[in-house]
Amino acid sequence: MADVTYYVALPFTLDEDGAPVAGNAEECQSSTTALRRAETMARMPGSIGAVAFSRTGDPMIGEFGDAKLLRSFGNVPDLSSL
Repeated sequence: MADVTYYVALPFTLDEDGAPVAGNAEECQSSTTALRRAETMARMPGSIGAVAFSRTGDPMIGEFGDAKLLRSFGNVPDLSSL
């Protein structure tokens, strides 16, 4: 099977100790949709920010390359290890 690219929007909130935690990721149909959704998520009550990223790979064998950050919105943690 050919490689497939998934686009994702991921919000962040703070836990009881004030540490950032990832919320529920949402798969999107395109990079544009992921960017719009992440920007909306960053503005939701309780959110400290959100990111849009993509991953490309072969879902049949479960091999994917590193995530590529498309853009971050708000105050999100360092995601250089994505």
